[in-house]
Amino acid sequence: MELTWAGALLLLCIFFTLFSSFQIYKKKGQLPPGPTPWPFLGNLLQRDVLPIRKSYKKLSEKYGPIFTVWITSKPLVVLCGYEVVKDALLDHAEEFGGRIQMPVNRRMVQNKGLATNDDNKWRELRRFTLSTLRDFGMGKKRMSERVQEEALCLAEEVATTKGQPFDPRRRFTSAVSNVICAVVFGNRFDYEDQIFIENQQIMESQIRWLQSFLALVYNTVPKIMDYFPGQHKKSFADAEKVCDYIEQNSSEVIYTPDDLVSAVFGLFVAGTITTSLALLYSLLVMAKFPHIQAKVQQEIDEVVGANHTPSMEDRLKMPFTNAVIHEVQRYQKGSLEFFPRATTCDTKFHGYNIPKYTAVTPMLSSVHFDPLHWETPEKFNPDHFLDEKGQFRKRDAFMPFSAGKRACPGEALARMELFLFFSTLLQKFTFHLVGDTKDTDVMSLYLDFRNKNQYPLIRAVKRSLDACVQ
Repeated sequence: MELTWAGALLLLCIFFTLFSSFQIYKKKGQLPPGPTPWPFLGNLLQRDVLPIRKSYKKLSEKYGPIFTVWITSKPLVVLCGYEVVKDALLDHAEEFGGRIQMPVNRRMVQNKGLATNDDNKWRELRRFTLSTLRDFGMGKKRMSERVQEEALCLAEEVATTKGQPFDPRRRFTSAVSNVICAVVFGNRFDYEDQIFIENQQIMESQIRWLQSFLALVYNTVPKIMDYFPGQHKKSFADAEKVCDYIEQNSSEVIYTPDDLVSAVFGLFVAGTITTSLALLYSLLVMAKFPHIQAKVQQEIDEVVGANHTPSMEDRLKMPFTNAVIHEVQRYQKGSLEFFPRATTCDTKFHGYNIPKYTAVTPMLSSVHFDPLHWETPEKFNPDHFLDEKGQFRKRDAFMPFSAGKRACPGEALARMELFLFFSTLLQKFTFHLVGDTKDTDVMSLYLDFRNKNQYPLIRAVKRSLDACVQ
């Protein structure tokens, strides 16, 4: 009997392997080229392929700017370089404007909110979200004033360190999160509020887990993973906890429906974590490049002085500061491979036939490091955003908030936060790295922070008012 069951199990494994191999072979001929997938597993366990954010440059050199990787028998088309990404997201916005139904999203937010793959529902929710943000002051003076107030609260918190080494993460994340709280709840929270801190920690752990190999495995075989304990169970429970918190604090009339709670959850995760990461990275850059920090401070002193808080009106008169903030965003290496788009119809693109509902990921890092569109892509260089007269210039190959119909709805708020927090902090403090980091480049410091959750200690030295030009 045992031998019979063993034989049946072996035949079943062989059948699934052959079936999977057939599925891959059938689809492979229709899609762009890429690394050879293994039967059933695809490229899942091939470390020279996944994660794509580490391998896209090598793979694009071998297969071209459009290539395919396989997550088991499911293809993922990868787009690299400004020309290809821009063509897909802007010139073919409708064709590449879908969203794959990810098992992780289905478990975390029941495929609701802005993460839904229901296009009609997504369009309605996006319109509602943008309209609501505008009603709460997005792009208006009162929103700018809210951010200014929070920037001053953050500066007061930083001042309590009295020039001693400290880890800025919790304070900075709290400040950014408080802006979102002011928008959706109508009030801010104390930086020491334990529930407030716990929710931030949950969101940070969610982002780390969503970018992990285990999340990729869960999206591949969710029904099998559901039988096993692990981080995925905790992440789903934590997401539910944050959604409950949002529902308890939000207006009963506006935010009680599940779709809207899920939309706010997405704003919290994206609006808090991504903006606070950029802000924390900007401090690493300032501390690592004191000559750039000094030039930013000189411009702040000349334009704002010491007795006024920087405002959005000042940004037009501060081209170098604005350029530094943009370069910080360009130089960050991010990835959307865990949140892929999908084709909404059979699409002919750059000579390839990409079937409807195919997962597609635009590599934004490949745009920001494209040597055809940046003078010194591998170097941190604010001059990328300055013209020959030293005035700020926009760059087409700058897409930190993505582009097209799925671009980040909170882009205007994030831009406002980055400028006001950054300029207020640099107006009041000079930042220094603690320890021996002389031989460590700024990109390595950032990657250690992002990948290993290790942020170096810094010192914030209060600037003398006499140093500021009135």
